Amino acid sequence: MSAHIETPELRHDWQREELLALFDLPFPELLFRAATAHRAHFDPAEVQVSTLLSVKTGGCPEDCAYCPQAQRYDTGVNAQKLMETDEVLARARQAKAAGASRFCMGAAWRSPKDRDIPKVAEMIREVKALGLETCATLGMLSGPQASALRDAGLDYYNHNLDTAPEFYGDIIRTREYQDRLDTLAHVRDAGMKTCCGGIVGMGESRDQRAGLLQALANLPAHPDSVPINRLVQVAGTPLHGTAELDPFEFVRTIAVARIVMPRSMVRLSAGREAMSDELQALCFSAGANSIFYGEKLLTTGNPDTERDLALFARLGLRPMAVQVENFDDSHRSNVTGGATVHADITAPAACCDHAA
Repeated sequence: MSAHIETPELRHDWQREELLALFDLPFPELLFRAATAHRAHFDPAEVQVSTLLSVKTGGCPEDCAYCPQAQRYDTGVNAQKLMETDEVLARARQAKAAGASRFCMGAAWRSPKDRDIPKVAEMIREVKALGLETCATLGMLSGPQASALRDAGLDYYNHNLDTAPEFYGDIIRTREYQDRLDTLAHVRDAGMKTCCGGIVGMGESRDQRAGLLQALANLPAHPDSVPINRLVQVAGTPLHGTAELDPFEFVRTIAVARIVMPRSMVRLSAGREAMSDELQALCFSAGANSIFYGEKLLTTGNPDTERDLALFARLGLRPMAVQVENFDDSHRSNVTGGATVHADITAPAACCDHAA
């Protein structure tokens, strides 16, 4: 079947065979097509820079086979209570000083209780007052919870699909695929932007990797950000010891994601610590234009800031300038130089979404 990608409009009707045809292209041809799609919508020299703060760590009741925060696995992660707003604000100020425009708060919950929402809303309002975009990843949301977060000023909500529908039951049994789709619908209906991707290298087949991208690209609206996580194996989790994904297959996954979701941010997420600079450069050539930035992604390591800055310098890349939207005008005087800052700090979907 032809791997035809020329289309004037965004598509939401991708067939599995079309995605597999893209995966099967000769590597140089696939990267050329991905780079062409990338350049049609983005400056290829700009990269959105992201990081994460886990505001509530460990103790999650879910059984996600990759996750060190699941309470049923002995991974050495100790459960911690929800952080105080002052502590979150201190970290947000550090993030902004490091060049952040967006700050995301991740909590290891199956779903927040209604009594948790006001405290998270307070964090959102206070972080927003710093002139930062806000992002959260708290697990499943109801419609009223999504609306409450929007009313507090939340810009983005992260909730991953994790994998293809047909492989999902091999990884997670405590939450249905439809639960994830329902949460994304609540987020869209509330008027927030979505961050939604998945994890590769969990033992899935290429067909199933294509199935993940098909599910993402055929959502009613393409996610604004698509984090592609490469499994970080943590001792004590069921997926520890899984055969590692071939690096070129990971690059192919990035490239196909770029082609089928050409206007989305495609983010290198968990697993980047183990990637060589050369592999990351290939990913940027394949259409990745966002990374996680900082020392940790929830509970696992991430390349340090100095390495990232050095890599950017070697490749001639620069952080993407982001316009901070709709934060309270009464706080505008607190933002040095106005509302535009240069980079983006965001986050994964807490416990159950790896490091989205």
